[in-house]
Amino acid sequence: MPNQRLPRGKRQAAQPMQVEQPVKTAKAAKPPRPKPAALLAGDSIYQLKITLRHSSPPIWRKVQVPAEISLGELHGVIQTVMGWDGDHLHSFTAGGIEYGPSAADTQFGILKTRDETQAILNKVAPRERFLLTYEYDFGDGWVHEILVEKILPAADGVNYPVCIEGKRACPPDDVGGIWGYAEFLEAIADPQHPEHEDRLDWIGDNFDPKAFDLAAVNQKLGRFASTEKALAT
Repeated sequence: MPNQRLPRGKRQAAQPMQVEQPVKTAKAAKPPRPKPAALLAGDSIYQLKITLRHSSPPIWRKVQVPAEISLGELHGVIQTVMGWDGDHLHSFTAGGIEYGPSAADTQFGILKTRDETQAILNKVAPRERFLLTYEYDFGDGWVHEILVEKILPAADGVNYPVCIEGKRACPPDDVGGIWGYAEFLEAIADPQHPEHEDRLDWIGDNFDPKAFDLAAVNQKLGRFASTEKALAT
């Protein structure tokens, strides 16, 4: 099976879970930082609920972002609030159109993927209850359903983006998708499981699938926000 990346700081002697992974032919670029932009009175924000498809119990986050954020910038926000490492490829789908990191993906001269950096959220998702998807790591196939819950006026003094709520920890990268994650949780919870020790060596002793630290997430989101983003008075 292909080599898998162990989390930083873990012992190298232990091997990660025995899940076959497709050979990765490209490495994803790190998520871009949203461009600072002052929000003015009357500007809109989108409240999004991001849910990891097929997760049970559900793994989800609620975030508020500027209405005019690009999908390329939203990619960075999703990576941060969910807790992914950002080392794999991704794409968005909205209204039957696929968006990705580059507009150069063509076949027979036909454009297949539109440039996510040129796609603005309130243009591709123009109304409340609109549903779009975000897929991360085409091998593991982590599909996130993104629901536009509300379109609101920007609040005075709030730096956007901001996470307002969430439940449960993000699965580890390279765990083998949603079904591999279920097997992983079973192994770490059962000291008698034959892969118990190997998987604890891979992930560490402190992984808690129920954990979600809202304050820590918003501290990380602070790299996307700035005082320039506070609502002008």
